[in-house]
Amino acid sequence: MEKRLRSSLQNSAESFLASAIKLSLKSTKPSLRTLIHSISPSSDLSTSLPLSLHSSISSSINSFKTPSNPKTPPSPPSKKPRKSVLSEDLFPAVRELHDNLILFESDTALLTEISNLCEEWWKEELVGRELLISQFLPFLVSRSLTLTKKVDVHRVCVLREAFVLFDFEDESIEDLKFLLIRCVITPLYLNTDDGRRFISFLFGLSPQLLKEVLAMIKSQIPFGRKSMLEAYADILFRGWKNVDADFRMEIEDGFLQGLIEGATLASSASFAASIRRVLAGFINQRTTDGVEKLLFRLAEPLIFRSLQVANSNVRQNALHLLLDLFPLEDPDASKEAKDTLLDKEFFLLEKLLKDDCPEVRVVAVEGCCRILRLFWEIIPSSTITKILTIIFDDASHDISNEVRLSTLNGVIYLMGNPQAHEILKVLLPRLGNMILDSALPIRIAIADLLLLVMDIRGFQFIKVVNLDVLLSTLADDQPAVAQKITQLLIPSYFPSKVNVSEACSRVLTLIKRSPMAGARFCEFAPSEGASQKSVMELVKVLIHLVLSSNELDVNYSKGIFVALGHLCRNLVNEASNKEALKEMFSGEKLKGLLSAAVLGDSQSRLFDIISLVSPAEVSGLLEECIDVVTSCQGLSMKCERQAEVRSAHKVVLTCNWFDSMFEAVSRLLQDTAIGCNNLFGIEIPRDIALSSKRKKGKMPKMSRKVKSVNGKGALEFKDSYEIAVGLAWQVKDLSASKISRKAMFKSKALKALFLALKVISEASIAHSFCCDFMDASLIDSYTVLSLCMTLQNINVNDVDDHSNDDTDTNPGLSGTKVDGTLSHLLSCTEKMLNDGGLAKFGSLSSECKLCSNNAIQIQRQKQPDSHGDGSGSDDDGIPFAYRGRMLNFVKICTTILKFIADAATMDLLSDNQDRCLKFASAYIQNMIAVFKRCYNDELKFEDTQLREIHVCLKSSFTYAVKLVNVSLASISENTPAPPEVYEVSNNLLDLIASVELHCGSNYAARLVTSARQWLPDVILGLGSRCILKQSLEENISFHLSSDGEMLLHPWLTILGNLELHEIRRFDSGKEEDEEPEEEGKFPAFEKLIGMM
Repeated sequence: MEKRLRSSLQNSAESFLASAIKLSLKSTKPSLRTLIHSISPSSDLSTSLPLSLHSSISSSINSFKTPSNPKTPPSPPSKKPRKSVLSEDLFPAVRELHDNLILFESDTALLTEISNLCEEWWKEELVGRELLISQFLPFLVSRSLTLTKKVDVHRVCVLREAFVLFDFEDESIEDLKFLLIRCVITPLYLNTDDGRRFISFLFGLSPQLLKEVLAMIKSQIPFGRKSMLEAYADILFRGWKNVDADFRMEIEDGFLQGLIEGATLASSASFAASIRRVLAGFINQRTTDGVEKLLFRLAEPLIFRSLQVANSNVRQNALHLLLDLFPLEDPDASKEAKDTLLDKEFFLLEKLLKDDCPEVRVVAVEGCCRILRLFWEIIPSSTITKILTIIFDDASHDISNEVRLSTLNGVIYLMGNPQAHEILKVLLPRLGNMILDSALPIRIAIADLLLLVMDIRGFQFIKVVNLDVLLSTLADDQPAVAQKITQLLIPSYFPSKVNVSEACSRVLTLIKRSPMAGARFCEFAPSEGASQKSVMELVKVLIHLVLSSNELDVNYSKGIFVALGHLCRNLVNEASNKEALKEMFSGEKLKGLLSAAVLGDSQSRLFDIISLVSPAEVSGLLEECIDVVTSCQGLSMKCERQAEVRSAHKVVLTCNWFDSMFEAVSRLLQDTAIGCNNLFGIEIPRDIALSSKRKKGKMPKMSRKVKSVNGKGALEFKDSYEIAVGLAWQVKDLSASKISRKAMFKSKALKALFLALKVISEASIAHSFCCDFMDASLIDSYTVLSLCMTLQNINVNDVDDHSNDDTDTNPGLSGTKVDGTLSHLLSCTEKMLNDGGLAKFGSLSSECKLCSNNAIQIQRQKQPDSHGDGSGSDDDGIPFAYRGRMLNFVKICTTILKFIADAATMDLLSDNQDRCLKFASAYIQNMIAVFKRCYNDELKFEDTQLREIHVCLKSSFTYAVKLVNVSLASISENTPAPPEVYEVSNNLLDLIASVELHCGSNYAARLVTSARQWLPDVILGLGSRCILKQSLEENISFHLSSDGEMLLHPWLTILGNLELHEIRRFDSGKEEDEEPEEEGKFPAFEKLIGMM
């Protein structure tokens, strides 16, 4: 190839160009360069080749302009020829290529070569270079904006001097100006040094261009990110520094002055901060000649005036600006003038430390601490004393959490100046009480301050906060605070520099001094640098201490077990540690630990450890777990006992003992069900009777406390029932976890347990009027279990067949379980509600003779001074026990209504929807009657009981409206809304009206608040008779009494009274404040109507 080119070069310039055009530029470029450089200056080719090249390029460009015969122009010279070919000779060809650059936009490679040629021509300062920029530079700028490559930005920056040749006042320059303005907002230019240098260079090209660039920068400030704003700050300073005096005036008075005013008067703190970030380009360069004078001239007249205005936002913005500019001074002023101005600034800062606005005080406190750290040496000691006194004595006790937090943040920053340490040693103890602050961020900040103090020579953190206070905080505070305190104490109580036995001894000392603090210390010590080996040794020491001590202090023992739980939880993540822990908690050691864990919390922690470690030898543990599970009287009210029971559940699940535990639970519930049969004559299923005859030898040993609760006496039954309440709580709790729920559904005891709950629930409903210990939690457990079994397609009739099934099946296949439960519960309650049982409750004795006898037996065996449970009488001789019993029955009805709402939401009601609506309506009507009797003093409730009833009513209102919502959602042309929907909607409004009428507006207002979101459903329910009907007349019906007389719902009566009152007031022409006696009789119901 090179030989062919050399041969053609010897013939003529035209022959050489013709051969070169036929070859690829990329492959021939080195050869062309070599051949052209080999031409002798005295040769004819040195003259003829440029002319031929120009002629060839002109011919090719003309062909480009004629689409019918396009040709590819010859490649431009690859490099400026030296000596052999003069640039003057080549210039016409190069200019021809440049002037027609736009024609080659479809050929990227050719464009690149021509732009490289023009760039090289400019850099080498060859003849006519100023004529090669009008097309080339816009192309290069556009390319840098399009391809977003740093190399293109660098090329533009290198060629920036060429832009001076453009006339930016000419109209033809608009396209280039548009490209240059785009550079101002392009991230690639803002994020590179070359880009910033180029944009700052634009400031000196033209006054008009400068204004447009500054306007574009100003428009970006409200939306710019931090990096963009910092880039603008750098660009502005560079531009200001490099331009002439005329341009500087535009930047200073036309732009910077506006920024300072904007930073002071900004409407939002974020906008003001963005402006200050741009101004930081000058503030950070204040040592540059002329900058400090400029800032003083622009800011001084505005700042001092703005610091004292009434608008707190302006004061806050001005304070930020003053702190950034501090010390604000005229470099040309005398020392006396500077001192006077400095005193004025400190005076204003002290005033702002006590500003009325908390946000201003926050900025003032942190700003003053920053000033003290940076300028401690030049600030008079009296001024330092004044400022620190205000911060430590006033700001640290400020009513605002943010101000108190800013005090700690400021002091932490001030600690960075060693010259402030001596005075801070005296002042820091004044902040010690902040460790007990109610705000968590403040407690975290004081802990950070203590950690900082610990690392500074000469400071002792226990002189800032007393050790007892620290331990108390460690025991009770949030993990974020407790972990920092652990980090603070670990060098003293678990140091790595002493031997392990000594470190463990110190931990025991800490646990003995404050058991719960020591336990929390053990929780966080592994994450704060304690080695796994030392932690394992600490576990051994703690176990040995428990086993070797005959009697440990109760709190000490509790702290040890809690500490063991935390340590084991950390160690068990590694397999080697888990094997070692299994040995520590097996066999005789485990028995000793079980006997030592006498308190519920200790036993709970031990059970947690066992579930984590899974020890090999666990003899006697099953009996302990079953003892914990079955000793559950009053469980629902004892949080510590609940944690203990849950831990026992974990153990039995871990050790695969769940069936044994669940069978024990089932057996006790069956005993209670049998007691219901003995005392109340409730029929029990055959499965329970058969289950009760099974050999007790198959059952694990149970607690002595629960062995005799299946007796036939009334008091024995009460004990059995209370245990059943605790067991029901556990069944519901087990249903909430997927793992325990799956184990429960695999158990063979599930069927008997479910049937026992069914029997006990029936007794709880039917005899809640005559037994005051009946509890709604049993019904709650019964309904929850029924729902879970339905959703998981579990049938008690063949529960054994599901022992190996995956319980994640289609719930739509088993609606019958919910239907059966619902039908059973409704049958039990309908007897009570349909005859107005709640309304008559307390004035009628029970028709159940056996219940009456049992109630008398229980009453006679009570202590003489036990009237506190509601067993006394009022002035009319009506027993006060009805209050607790009625409350229990209200809770039972609320539980059933919740079950109905849940089933309806899950589309599991099947054919029971109408019946459920009737239940809701009857329940609400009974409650309205009860409130009426309360109003007439026929029934008396304590305030606490009345509040509980209203809490149940708020929930019941929500459940009833959910049922209405589901019923309305199923309406179609073929299935109209059930008439009960209309009744329930009216009854719900009657309930609100009756509560306000009989109980007062306070109770009604709470009910209205909870009803607000459901009002659309209530309104639709009122119009349900007319939905999808062609005419209204055929659906008009009346609310009739039992005698056939037309009655109005209470809510309509009240609504009519309100409207009548409003009409009378309007007709009389009186203002509302002229009739105080008539005003606000039903404010809650008026509010409700207003919402509707």
